Order: sequence, then structure tokens, then C-alpha cells
Amino acid sequence: MTIRQLSIGLPILVCGWLAVLVGMGFVSDSAPAQMILFPPSGLIPSLAPDVAIIDSSPVSVTVTSTGSDFVKSLYAAGALLVLPAGLPGCSGTVKRS
Repeated sequence: MTIRQLSIGLPILVCGWLAVLVGMGFVSDSAPAQMILFPPSGLIPSLAPDVAIIDSSPVSVTVTSTGSDFVKSLYAAGALLVLPAGLPGCSGTVKRS
């Protein structure tokens, strides 16, 4: 495999992976939380009252909610990119502290 093939294939792989994660947020509510990447400055005040902020950093905010259409409401509030958070992965177990 050449460097040229990798430079084309790797971005396609990453974009495909992100597209699957974004799509899963719309079709499944199995994730206990959602991570908002690069949140705009006015996002937090515009979130629904049932949304709880779990964690935040300069580049992301992790939130959870019991409401329906949670991901759609995050995009409506101004989120640019929402990814599922807190999924157990292949092992099926989540380590709780």
C-alpha cells in the first residue's frame, strides 16, 4: 500500500466512521449520553430543561436527557456535531466508578 492510497483511504474511513456514529444518534437511543463537539457559545442556555450536563471541556460538552428526540433537540439548539457517549462497546460492560 502506498502513501497516496493511505492519504486517500484514511480520511474516507474516518468520515465514514463519523457518519455512522452521527446516524446512530438519530436511529437509536441506546447511548446513555451524547457528546457535543465544538459547542457554540450560546448552546448551553438554549438546551432543554431536562438536559443535564455531565462533563465539559473547551472542545466538547457531554450531556444526557430523559426526553424523546434528544439528538434532534441538540441540533435544534445549535450543536454542530453530536456523537454518542457512554456506550459499553464490544464487551457489553461499563466500568462504573
